[in-house]
Amino acid sequence: MPTNGRILIADDEELLRRTTAELLSKEGYECYQADSAESALETLNGSEFDLLISDIHMPGNSELELIKELSGIAEGMPVILITGSPSVETATKSIDLPVAAYMSKPLDFELLLKHIKSSITNYRTYRSVQNTSERLQEWQKDLDSIKEAVSNALDTASPVPVNTFFKLTFRNIAESLLDLEHLIEGLDSNSNKQYACNLLNCPSLTKMKGGLTETMEVLKKTRESFKSKDLARLRDKLDTIVKDVK
Repeated sequence: MPTNGRILIADDEELLRRTTAELLSKEGYECYQADSAESALETLNGSEFDLLISDIHMPGNSELELIKELSGIAEGMPVILITGSPSVETATKSIDLPVAAYMSKPLDFELLLKHIKSSITNYRTYRSVQNTSERLQEWQKDLDSIKEAVSNALDTASPVPVNTFFKLTFRNIAESLLDLEHLIEGLDSNSNKQYACNLLNCPSLTKMKGGLTETMEVLKKTRESFKSKDLARLRDKLDTIVKDVK
């Protein structure tokens, strides 16, 4: 069942931990609990989360060790630090860490909820961008492989491994465009087009269009040499994609 997000609450105060988890569950969040940094790390290593709410003064986290280890487990995952003894020292230490908010106990639940919503939204956007970037890189590798195979075939008159390459590439194309669609839908609430462009790394998309165009030119050269329906379909589909990329 879909939830608003998966949250790990790490605090050695059982009452606060349990009460916060119950309140957030009513708001549609899936909550898990840990009573120490060691227990939290074990939980984080075993599953994916959208947010960590962590007490500072609990076993194993006196120097924010738990937060410092996060980047190696879940890169970019936000943290909301909570403490019953706020200090300049701990606030200063948190500046260079992925801390979305620093809150004092007793917690203001409405403010906590506000921080949670914005943190999870930003993190999911970050992960969408990261997934899209990785898939685009795989897509580029497939395109490069096809270009190389077709170019070699032009020189040697050997058959092109059409089915293998084309199936992989079409799958990557479809999944890449689906990722982009989901990402754009996620950014739709943010009307700042420049912000969306920066997240998508527009120069990379321009480079991708250039790669597609170059691949099209190579495939066009094979038109007379290889009378292949698969090649013809590939040319038509890539041509449509290139025209749709603005």
